Amino acid sequence: MTDSCNVLMIYPKFNPKSFWSFDGACEMLGARYPAAPLGMITLAALLPSSWTVRLVNRNTEETPAELAWADMVMTGGMLAQRIDALKVIALAQRSGKTVIVGGPDVTSSPQAYAAAEIRVLGEAETIIDEFVAAWDRGERSGLFEGPKFQADITKTPIPRFDLLKRSDYLYLGVQFSRGCPFMCEFCDIIELYGRVPRTKTSAQMLAELDVLYEIGWRGHLDFVDDNLIGNKKAVKAFLPDLIAWQKRHDYPFLFTTEASINLADDLELMRLMHEANFHAVFVGIESPEEATLVHMQKKQNTRRSIPESIHRIYEAGLIVAAGFIVGFDTEKGSVANAMVRCVEDAMIPIANISLLYALAGTQLTRRLEREGRLYADYEMDEKGNAGDYALAGLNFDTVRPRREILGDFAAVLSAVYEPNAFFGRVRRMALALKPMDLGLRIRLREAWREIDRLFAILWHVTRYRPEMRRHVWRVLGECAIKNPLALRAVVAMSHFYIFLGPLSRLMVERAQARIAEIDAENARGPGPSQPAPVSIAATAA
Repeated sequence: MTDSCNVLMIYPKFNPKSFWSFDGACEMLGARYPAAPLGMITLAALLPSSWTVRLVNRNTEETPAELAWADMVMTGGMLAQRIDALKVIALAQRSGKTVIVGGPDVTSSPQAYAAAEIRVLGEAETIIDEFVAAWDRGERSGLFEGPKFQADITKTPIPRFDLLKRSDYLYLGVQFSRGCPFMCEFCDIIELYGRVPRTKTSAQMLAELDVLYEIGWRGHLDFVDDNLIGNKKAVKAFLPDLIAWQKRHDYPFLFTTEASINLADDLELMRLMHEANFHAVFVGIESPEEATLVHMQKKQNTRRSIPESIHRIYEAGLIVAAGFIVGFDTEKGSVANAMVRCVEDAMIPIANISLLYALAGTQLTRRLEREGRLYADYEMDEKGNAGDYALAGLNFDTVRPRREILGDFAAVLSAVYEPNAFFGRVRRMALALKPMDLGLRIRLREAWREIDRLFAILWHVTRYRPEMRRHVWRVLGECAIKNPLALRAVVAMSHFYIFLGPLSRLMVERAQARIAEIDAENARGPGPSQPAPVSIAATAA
């Protein structure tokens, strides 16, 4: 019988001012942060029932007095949370608490968390029993590592949604699959979860939805899968059950997810997602240049026209947000014009433009290490910040001059988030979109449920954002006449721009400041304009 234990889970802060932080937009809708920590509440469900668990999310609240109550502190997360995770470790240890750190970042970079008494590497399902047994034996230090890609997620329990302060979040998350079949060189998903996607059963997923429905959650749910369609056979088997559940419950949930661009090739799959009430999908496009896509091993993006593929997804009723990366070895003299043209031709309002970042454990990082091009502290940018995939990046010796890459990065951001350009794409996307018509009664119910959010956004735009005002009202008016079912999409895009507009300008300013530093260094005379690369192996000791 497992002894009782008081567990305080502390979810670290993400680096501020990132693409996913929704700075300035969450509060407008009565929330504190976009997404809830699904990984932590899933871990909580895996712990013994005799253990008492409390959760603190430092993105929404300060660490409270529960530290005195806890027998152990569990923390960890992604690279963009590392700075605060290390602060949590130090804070807990000052209070005399044993710290257990887990999650993707410690799995990829265990050496960065050497300060923690206990490190748990890999998927929790594969190692949790061993850890609990060790804790019950009185062990208070150690390294626990589970076998790779062997977690049987058909046995993963329902997350502890009861631990969440649900009003703090714009949306909650669920997970259907782990892993991705592709080979993108820069991606760490295949290193953490493998290339054979594993999926939950329909019964599992519907049980999770039942719990969320029973506790009163309504509205946005995100399938956090890194590629929902990585196992097409499994997702096609699941979607009819999801559609039937939605119909039985009068469509209480609206879904978003992430998928590879080959989604556009499968009309049946898009039809099923449409009928299940999927609203938007994030697609990794990365680059408009075929040679660059081939070099990064993202060949699936070379087998089709990117704009035509995105248009087909719109016709299926799904909004597309997309990721782009600047800084690949094979980029031509200036990739900026081609990237902006791709965004415009594909009518993608929301484009996450990032600088290439060599993540721990990836093929890219291993190649750069072999070539002697990684920086000594390659997990930080040159300012000492942990990577957040946008403001940080280029943690290696680049082929193209660093100044050119930063210039392209700033040029793309400036072009795509200029108000005329952004809302021009919103207009064209909205007129092309064919959202699902759930019927007048459900449309009225949803409108009533979100009327306060709608007025909050429109009031903010009208009162405080003159650069947006005429664009938002003009697109809303035209959409109301020509495609009223897409009005929700227009409002959503306007909401995104409330934080993406200022964020893009901040990123441009930072890129320009780094360019100025390079120019000043070059003006001082000969010498490297970027830090000298060194071998990881040479610094590991």
